Amino acid sequence: MNPAGITELYAKYKVWVGVVVALALIFLAPAMMSDYNIGLLSKYLCYTMVAVGIGLAWGQGGMLTLGQGLFFGLGAYVMAIHMKLSDIAPGTVPDFMAQYGIAKVPGFWELFRNPVMAVIGVVAVPGIVAAVLGLLVFGRGVRGAYFAILSQALVAAFAVLLIGQSKTTGGTNGLSDFDGFFGYDLTDPANKEMIYYICAILVLLMVLITYWIRHSFMGELIIGVRDQENRMKFLGYNPASIKVFAFSLAAMFAGIGGAMFVPVVGIISPSDIGVTPSIVMLAGVVIGGRTTLLGPVVGTLLVRFAETQLSEAYPSAWTYLEGLMFILVIAFVPLGLGQCKGLWPWIKDRIGLNGVGAKSAGEAKAVNA
Repeated sequence: MNPAGITELYAKYKVWVGVVVALALIFLAPAMMSDYNIGLLSKYLCYTMVAVGIGLAWGQGGMLTLGQGLFFGLGAYVMAIHMKLSDIAPGTVPDFMAQYGIAKVPGFWELFRNPVMAVIGVVAVPGIVAAVLGLLVFGRGVRGAYFAILSQALVAAFAVLLIGQSKTTGGTNGLSDFDGFFGYDLTDPANKEMIYYICAILVLLMVLITYWIRHSFMGELIIGVRDQENRMKFLGYNPASIKVFAFSLAAMFAGIGGAMFVPVVGIISPSDIGVTPSIVMLAGVVIGGRTTLLGPVVGTLLVRFAETQLSEAYPSAWTYLEGLMFILVIAFVPLGLGQCKGLWPWIKDRIGLNGVGAKSAGEAKAVNA
């Protein structure tokens, strides 16, 4: 098969090729990495779920979301509540509640004692909160920098609320010391590997959902609202409802990421979901390329890996090095590393693949004529 044929075949089945490659990497990773590194990768994948949603809401929809920690935290606390209740006997309360003299589990805790309700809550709670906020904000025409500042203020308020309600949320200490995850022992390395597979498959599914949206009519509507909101109104579409859809889906992705963060790390606290963590979640998307499909995934993995390595090698200077990396990317590749995707067409042009493809296409048209 000539190079042009290979290129055309790849273009036709590139999604399936990508899925096969991703699955191969997912299942090969445990055989090539230590248990410690698999745990780190699982943690990074939780943040990657948030990044995929940010790429949809910001890269596709133009909504700069500086407060995804809010939805990350909602999903995390729902899962943490369920796991905490699963570890204690019926009729008892967690240790930190007993220290405050609380004898009965609060009603909103009891709501998530059931595993099915907990799974539904992980997705529904962030989604409903995002939908309500979106209707209130986008319905009033708030957008741009005003929306970004508002989203950041909301996550800051949420962190303060968690600290203030220490009797039911654990305060600054958060919720920790979990023993099981839906009946599986978290200390068992096999179960930790299972959780890694769950995280990896969830990321792959979110990427595929985002790909489908990008190539659907809804994706065109999202881009239309981002670029020409007034024209979309003139055509009879409601920009607010379209924005709410993208914003809510991004919140659901973040909620799922937060929920998986709990069994992976073993703790969730306000320090994991505040303003600074939310900005770091955004940084990976910026570095990877917010307008690309895989840019947020790759960028987040790079940022989190660099953060771990730099903090171990340079404990007192790693934040400056990470900031320098961020500045260099913004200065030289403002669209993120995804901007380098233009390198492949340039290579094809240099080695003559584009010319071969054009020649073959021209010959095919002549034969058909």
